[in-house]
Amino acid sequence: MTSRPSFPAIVRPYRPGDLSTLLPLNNAAVPAVNELTAEELVDLVNSALICLVAEIDGQPAGFLLCLGDGDTYDSRNYRWLSERLSNFAYTDRIAVDAQQRGRKIGEALYDALFRHLAGTGRCFVCEVNERPPNPGSLKFHKRLGFEEIGNADHGDKAVVYLKRPPQPANPDQGA
Repeated sequence: MTSRPSFPAIVRPYRPGDLSTLLPLNNAAVPAVNELTAEELVDLVNSALICLVAEIDGQPAGFLLCLGDGDTYDSRNYRWLSERLSNFAYTDRIAVDAQQRGRKIGEALYDALFRHLAGTGRCFVCEVNERPPNPGSLKFHKRLGFEEIGNADHGDKAVVYLKRPPQPANPDQGA
């Protein structure tokens, strides 16, 4: 039996009351993610495969929003991935409260995502900015097992696309 890592955050699915906390978290993370209005974030959450929220002391401290393949999401990065892959889980955005960084919240969010989609055969994909550079995110994702699968220069931004193999089914699931 393998043990799960211990994290200070509790990870749970998004709830409508989270919007007032998650929107400022998202917009504080620009340029690593794009700025959103409340309506845009609600639309993304509603079309998401899953949106996970990490709580510390009962307060949202970060979130991860993941879209599945076959969506109509109007994003050049999502389109790039959709043209090349199928059966994927695309991390469109992950944001952590600046005051909570260094507490493995991002790792806890990804751990919950991997467990949630274990056994589905979905690979995990995302992109990380190369311009403006985001070396911390690139190092973080590579530590979690993501590998580079391509690059794109969009003029205003340049990104590297990353992929992680599907998570095998947990033998303890369904037992």
